[in-house]
Formats: sequence, structure tokens, C-alpha cells
Amino acid sequence: MLPLVMRSPPVQRLRRLIARSSARRIEERFVIEGSLLLNEARTAGWSVEAVYGDGDGNDDSDGRLALAPGLLERISDCVTPQGPLAVVERRTAPLESLREATFVVVLVDVRDPGNAGTILRSAEAAGADGLVACDGCVDIFAPKTVRASAGALFHVPIVAGGDPAEVLAALAGFGIVTLATDAHTGTSYTAADLTRRIAVILGNEANGLDSTVMVDEYITIAQMGRTESLNVSMAAVVIAFEAARQRRDAAS
Repeated sequence: MLPLVMRSPPVQRLRRLIARSSARRIEERFVIEGSLLLNEARTAGWSVEAVYGDGDGNDDSDGRLALAPGLLERISDCVTPQGPLAVVERRTAPLESLREATFVVVLVDVRDPGNAGTILRSAEAAGADGLVACDGCVDIFAPKTVRASAGALFHVPIVAGGDPAEVLAALAGFGIVTLATDAHTGTSYTAADLTRRIAVILGNEANGLDSTVMVDEYITIAQMGRTESLNVSMAAVVIAFEAARQRRDAAS
């Protein structure tokens, strides 16, 4: 069989899934790139539907389909594609699955895919029980977000969608304290009790959390330099690992 070319249906489908969040939602599939992410997906038990790579045959030892030479570079949204590409079944969790959670991260109007992926990566590394990406956030399954997560996507339950007010009300109903980050107001993140059942709420990159979104408490990260505030993903890393430190110390 000849390698797949640009106009072939499988390649056109790859391009749609890479470019359009609507296609990813409708098909409940998304595209990952590179052997690292492919291995992470398989190790975590996610369903890998098809794998595509450059080559002059139609498959190899792991069953991947061959693309015509140079086609990977044209399909990928990455400047330097790592290959292979794989179509993976999209997997999300219901909000109800967080009823017994002790540490949740909630994104409200976070728009940058790199930030969302980095937050997901730090949440997983710090032991979060789940991440909620509310309505209006960047698609967690977009290629840039998936790459930035460095495989964490496959190891943290993800709730995709939901009105922020309804999400926070549900978490409060579960007995979870909602904590929002603020550049100037609130308790220092090191003084706040992060050993409780908490949800850390992270707002928009430019405007922060909308004042209409009601939370239980605010926490802040004091700064010594002239920078007004940390990038939202940097703030997430700092708070997530402080929560992990406090919980580890409390358990020892």
C-alpha cells in the first residue's frame, strides 16, 4: 500500500482534529504528537485509535500507518514536528467524580494553551485529584495544550466545561473550600491552610478572576521584585507545590 497523501480521508481527518476544537468534541478524539506522549497514553490505558509516521511502507512494528515523505511537517501545527502522530479517544470525567477529592484545580477563562498545559502538568506533579476547565477556557485537548502537559493529561481526571458559578457551587456542596489567587489581596499562600479539601481557582491571564465569581477565600504570592504579578501558570506551580509540601509535612 502506498503512503497516505494530503487529500486522503485519514489525513484530512488528522488536519481537522488538529485544527478544530469542534471536531475534537464531535468525534471525541484528539491528536497527540511524539513517542513520549504516545507511550504515556498507552501506559495510562487510553485508547489509541491510529498512529501515523513518515515512511515508505504502510506500517511498522507498532502498526503505524505511513505518511508520504514530508507530509508530517505539513500536517503538524508544530514548527519542528517530533512524530509520530496518533489519534486518541478523548476522555473526560463528570464533575460528580470529584465529590471525594481533596485537591482540585479549576481554570476560569484561561485562554493560553501553553498556560493550561503547564498548569495541568504542575497539578499532576503535585498530586491533584482533578482539573476542571470551565466554559470559555482553551480546549484542554488542543495540540499545544497536550504538548505543554508533557503527558500529565493522561494521569489527571479532567472535567471539561461547566459554568464557573455552577462548578464552584457544586464543589462547595462537596465540602471543598474554594481558594482564588490574587496579585494583591488575600492570605499569603504559605500561611493559608492548604491541607484542607481545597479547589484552587485560576483566572484569565490578562484580567484575573472576574469579580462576579464568588469564592471562599483569596490567597496571594508576595513578590520582592518590580513585576506586578506572576503568570497564571507560574502562580499555579508555586501554589500547587506549596499544597503538596504542606500535605506531605502533615502526613509525616
